[in-house]
Amino acid sequence: MKNKFTLLLLLSIALNYAQNGAPASPYYDDISNWNSLSASALKSTLETKIANTHTNYLTYSEVWDATQVTDLDPNDITNSNVLLLYGFSSNTCPSSPTDDNDHRTRNKFSNGGGTSCEWNREHVYAKALASPPLDQGGSSDAGEDAHHLRASDVDRNNDRSSEKFAAGSGNSGDITSTTWYPGDEWKGDVARMMMYMYLRYGSQCLPINVGVGNPVASDANMIDLFLQWNADDPVSQYEDNRNTYHGNTSNTYAQGNRNPFIDNPYLATVIWGGPVAENRWPTVFLSAENFDLLASVNVYPNPTINNTVYISSSTSLKDIIIYNINGQIVQEIKNPNTISNETYQVTNLNSGFYMVKLSSDYGATTKKIVVN
Repeated sequence: MKNKFTLLLLLSIALNYAQNGAPASPYYDDISNWNSLSASALKSTLETKIANTHTNYLTYSEVWDATQVTDLDPNDITNSNVLLLYGFSSNTCPSSPTDDNDHRTRNKFSNGGGTSCEWNREHVYAKALASPPLDQGGSSDAGEDAHHLRASDVDRNNDRSSEKFAAGSGNSGDITSTTWYPGDEWKGDVARMMMYMYLRYGSQCLPINVGVGNPVASDANMIDLFLQWNADDPVSQYEDNRNTYHGNTSNTYAQGNRNPFIDNPYLATVIWGGPVAENRWPTVFLSAENFDLLASVNVYPNPTINNTVYISSSTSLKDIIIYNINGQIVQEIKNPNTISNETYQVTNLNSGFYMVKLSSDYGATTKKIVVN
């Protein structure tokens, strides 16, 4: 059974990569010449796109119904549980209601917000940090936009409150009395949601008002923190599932629009610069450097049985980041040293399936690793 599950997982991920080799169709069919658009023109084009296709404005009550579908745990074959933003433990809530680590999954019907064992709707762009503040439960607007409303444990949601996002590491929690780290597993999700909210609602939802970081040179409203998180934490199947649901107008509680930064995190790199994020549309944003990096990298042996893999690359690497199947960073090597001419080494890998993200000055590529 375990071998069958692993095979299905590999096939699922391979299919996902194949499907994301170009812009999702037909959502982006009316946008052409991506490479010829300036950063500002691309930003403006995406702003118009996600606004015009946002045709179904959900009420705050309808968000419950949407979340019970969009936030399902992809690893739960019974479709009984939702994944909880900021959570990092799979304990069963009733057995340890006071355990602050017990917030990773919850039965999808345990929503409400009245007890510690329930989940509610987290405004990832905190209502009080918007200008003007986000509405909740009134007219359908930014406060009811499901792209930034996630299932979250009641206590964890309260702990974050209206704290700004800030740099950290490990699991979610307070950095200071006024700042919050969403956790290694969730920081990319948060970054891409904040980028979406900025494009969709403009000055009401500025990134600089919801996170602590340095403004980027090309846009004083965007901060380097979210660009870094977008690059560090790749898109998960969970994010893709949410995006696909809301982009399909035949779904009952779909908004009709998509988050472009989930479809391709590299869009943020094109618009704001910063660390090179994963390019999920290599046939759209294809440069000689990106092509050379993809073609010149070799990871071996794969599968490996000695907890060590070697990476050969004719392009000097700036970062090597290893992710487990949950999207969590297990190793991050910045400015790695070569053990021999153009060869890098990654050690201490436990048995399992991993994704390795390799970045150079010119682009990034992702490889799959199996450690037996």
